[in-house]
Amino acid sequence: MSLGAYLAVSAVLFASGLTCMMTKRHALGVLMGVELILNSACLNLIAFARYTNLGIDGQVFALFVIVIAAAEAAVALAIALNYYNNFLTVDVDRGDELKR
Repeated sequence: MSLGAYLAVSAVLFASGLTCMMTKRHALGVLMGVELILNSACLNLIAFARYTNLGIDGQVFALFVIVIAAAEAAVALAIALNYYNNFLTVDVDRGDELKR
């Protein structure tokens, strides 16, 4: 596969993630969109590391992105569960009720 193919797949992932973030009303749907965007960035880093003279730097950065995404997912899931326990919904439009 060529670099252009990797970039095309990454662009599709990014567009899907952005669409998911913009259209979903539930916090978990928004988080799925964020994960798609982070996976798109990982794919770009690894593809450029393979087709350029970056060496292993792309894989190391991708590993950091994966670790940060896992931590973000854990924290966001804890926030979503706490919000659900308080308001019995995960609708992000009701998030303004947190400004007490």
